[in-house]
Amino acid sequence: MNQNVKIPRKLIEVALPLDAINAAAAREKSIRHGHPSTLHLWWARRPLAAARAVIFAQLVNDPGYQQGDGFKYGVNKKDAAVERKRLFKIIEELVRWENTTNEEVLEKARNEIRRSWREVCELNKDHPQAAELFNPDKLPALHDPFAGGGAIPLEAQRLGLNAYASDLNPVAVLINKAMIEIPPKFSNRPPVNPDMQKNLAQKAGWKGATGLAEDVRYYGKWMHDQAEKRIGHLYPKVAITEEMTTKRSDLKDYVGRELTVIAWLWARTVKSPNPAFSHVDVPLIATFMLSTKRGKEAYIEPVIGGDAYRFIVKVGYPEDPDAAKAGTKLGRGSTFRCLLSGTPISSNYIKGESMAGRMGARLMAIVTEGDRGRVYLDPTREMEAIAHGAEPEWKPDEPMNRDTPNLVSGRGYGFFTWADLFTPRQLVALTTFSDLVQEAMEQVKRDATTAGLPDNDILLRNGGNGTTAYSEAVGVFLGLGISKLSDAQSSFCRWKPSMTQSIGTFGRQALPMVWDYSEANVLGGMAGDPVVSITNMMRVVDELPNTIHCQADHADARTQDLSKGMIVSTDPPYYDNICYADLSDFFYVWLRRSLRPVFPDLFATLATPKVDELVATRYRHGSKDAAEEFFMDGMKQAMRRLAEQAHPGFPVTIYYAFKQSERKADGGTTFTGWETFLEAVHQAGFQLSGTWPMRTEMRTRQIAAGTNALASSIVLVCRKRPTDASIVSRREFLRELDAVLPEALDEMTRGVCVDRSPVAPVDLSQAIIGPGMAVFSKYEAVLEADGTPMPVRTALQLINRYLAEDDFDADTQFCLHWFEQYGWREGPYGDADTLSRAKGTSVDGVDNAGVIASGEGKVRLHRWSEYPTNWNPHTDSRNPIWETLHHLIRTLKQAGETEAGAQLGAVKAQREATRQLAYRLYTLCERKGWAEDARAYNELITSWTGIESAVSSEPVQSRLFE
Repeated sequence: MNQNVKIPRKLIEVALPLDAINAAAAREKSIRHGHPSTLHLWWARRPLAAARAVIFAQLVNDPGYQQGDGFKYGVNKKDAAVERKRLFKIIEELVRWENTTNEEVLEKARNEIRRSWREVCELNKDHPQAAELFNPDKLPALHDPFAGGGAIPLEAQRLGLNAYASDLNPVAVLINKAMIEIPPKFSNRPPVNPDMQKNLAQKAGWKGATGLAEDVRYYGKWMHDQAEKRIGHLYPKVAITEEMTTKRSDLKDYVGRELTVIAWLWARTVKSPNPAFSHVDVPLIATFMLSTKRGKEAYIEPVIGGDAYRFIVKVGYPEDPDAAKAGTKLGRGSTFRCLLSGTPISSNYIKGESMAGRMGARLMAIVTEGDRGRVYLDPTREMEAIAHGAEPEWKPDEPMNRDTPNLVSGRGYGFFTWADLFTPRQLVALTTFSDLVQEAMEQVKRDATTAGLPDNDILLRNGGNGTTAYSEAVGVFLGLGISKLSDAQSSFCRWKPSMTQSIGTFGRQALPMVWDYSEANVLGGMAGDPVVSITNMMRVVDELPNTIHCQADHADARTQDLSKGMIVSTDPPYYDNICYADLSDFFYVWLRRSLRPVFPDLFATLATPKVDELVATRYRHGSKDAAEEFFMDGMKQAMRRLAEQAHPGFPVTIYYAFKQSERKADGGTTFTGWETFLEAVHQAGFQLSGTWPMRTEMRTRQIAAGTNALASSIVLVCRKRPTDASIVSRREFLRELDAVLPEALDEMTRGVCVDRSPVAPVDLSQAIIGPGMAVFSKYEAVLEADGTPMPVRTALQLINRYLAEDDFDADTQFCLHWFEQYGWREGPYGDADTLSRAKGTSVDGVDNAGVIASGEGKVRLHRWSEYPTNWNPHTDSRNPIWETLHHLIRTLKQAGETEAGAQLGAVKAQREATRQLAYRLYTLCERKGWAEDARAYNELITSWTGIESAVSSEPVQSRLFE
């Protein structure tokens, strides 16, 4: 950073209202309608609330007193706390979903940003580059060089900044163009479609991009109507006959009517491994249930006769629900049973049949729309024949990557090209709609000319805003709609009985095998119909910012020049967590067919760029070490570009999803991706000035179901390290850590006054890295005793020691180490005896304390639920901190914060140590994957403030200790 620049600390470098941000970010994940994520799928998007809060705090000056090189700024501690609380109130309002488009709230935030900028400009008015860098009338633009799903550029635009987005992935670039670049070009224009032109009164009042959105809806419906004329015969309705009611009385009200099909449900098949039935294609079915909704249950029943079988639909609850729910699956994994003989069908056998091209599909049921909900019907030969008879004229024959388990192609199944993921009928539909995008654009251009738009051929990519550019703009959204449609129109969509609907291809950041799949009706007016998708997408466009012209570019973060003189906030790839390029080819093949004429450079290649993608994929680079070296070198280049180019008046903010800790053989913990990333940031010339853990995911998300995965990101706040940074020894580094971390840890676990939120246990191991790495990264290097530079891994190990060196009484030390080795399981008495001697206690003494059970050569710890309810700490002659902690957990769970507070008041001398032990045990449980145990300790700490508030200054309540 320019040494002559006078820059006050920003709010994000001092304090944040984490609780409010976390709550808003987590809540946002449950919002679908109108959320920008519904415009098109992208993986691991940052919540808008988090991005908005980070950008605001990155741009607004902290009010606290600060003294830099040649300047003073801010107010005293008391006044700063009051002002900080006011700024926090703005953030708390800003992050609420209801205020996403609230201009009053947004303008208040913009005013604070402008005020801080003017203050910075005033401080630097004598700077040699003041006119270029510190113009009070013009805020610098913001750039995100890893734009991905576009949350950061979109929120920068919403906060009044010119935003620039760039990404190596063409799909990501297109998403960003659709969100931040295209809508402002056609802001405040009425629609051009004929229906709107007929009503002159409707030509006024089209605010922002609502006119554009209305046209996309209109021409999306036009495409649907055209497609119905061309391929409607592939999607017939089902006629209900008298004969069908003989076995299904629930169908009698529909006799003589034709019902629209919502979806056809299929099962993949392989030849039976039983020699007696080797000529029969038997189904691989994960469940026979069609609906598990109460009162609307329905299921498939196989009818077997000799070497043949058929499926019939039954309404009601099955006689054997477990068998119905299990289908033909045998437990977990990909093992099934032969429907005819019961012979197990192994995973290897299925893969062999699939690779040999002998995997087929059998229709199981037809889902239609009735008067009061779903109507499930038996499959018919006619319906099956129509589906198998579809003949696509084109299909995406680009090969799928067979080296990655993230794709089904890499798991040993016979899916070789992207076309293999779709049924013939789906290929016909998607190709038809893709081709109709170009026809729709031609129709838009004709209608735009009639409506009076400037009639010129300046292309959208060249900055045009006339008839040609407008038709291309509408085409972009139609193309995105068809790309999004492919997610709902593949043979990897599932039927979800609990919701009675088809679920899209990508439930998570991978493409796993799906055995029985749902083929939605592309003309059915439900999920899987492009009109439905486009209608939902346009709810997003209706609300997009529309006055600030922004830009999205195709660029490699390692070589881009866009960041020069800009504010930078970015969300880089997460080491090896997500293979964006491999996954996004699913969409790219369809987008390329629809939109290559609009953006020929963006869609010049047959597939998305892979070689330069900054992820540490072993299969792409030959080995784990080579992949890590590639990631490290590439990320270092990208970070160095940011350090060199970013505007000196602002810190750079970088998101990183903290990878779940991994146990090592020696019991240590490593954070591979995290270490590698921090090393790249440090070597690029950045100094950390803050880190903030943000819990941005719902615990119910699919990727976390059944796991102990953390739902956190961490935001690094970086400034360019001075070129004259010094070099220190390991001893000096440790001395500084000793001075900084204890106070930082106390502030994190307690919170400070009114202007900080305490850090939850789930985030503590991440948060402590911030102040520790701030010490480490401010030096050019920290030298080991042998003169070699200390790596980030060693620095992290030294920093994390501060979570594990609290002093407890001997009994607690015994329990802590026993728990680390055995948990709640029994262990040998001899081991307990040896450990107790080392800790200065005895097994009998710990037993007398009431925290273990000892007998018959075995020892185990009591769970919190086993502790007695009549415990009285006043009369307890041996009361280790371990005992106090678990009594508090029991009381909190069974009686609440008030009773726990009374209990805590009786052990005032142990209060701080009890809290620290809870943090220590949470960290231990998280590392070992003991989710339920970790939750108990986390709940205690998150309730700690309430418990302390309930501590009475009067004698302890007698009802607890009678």
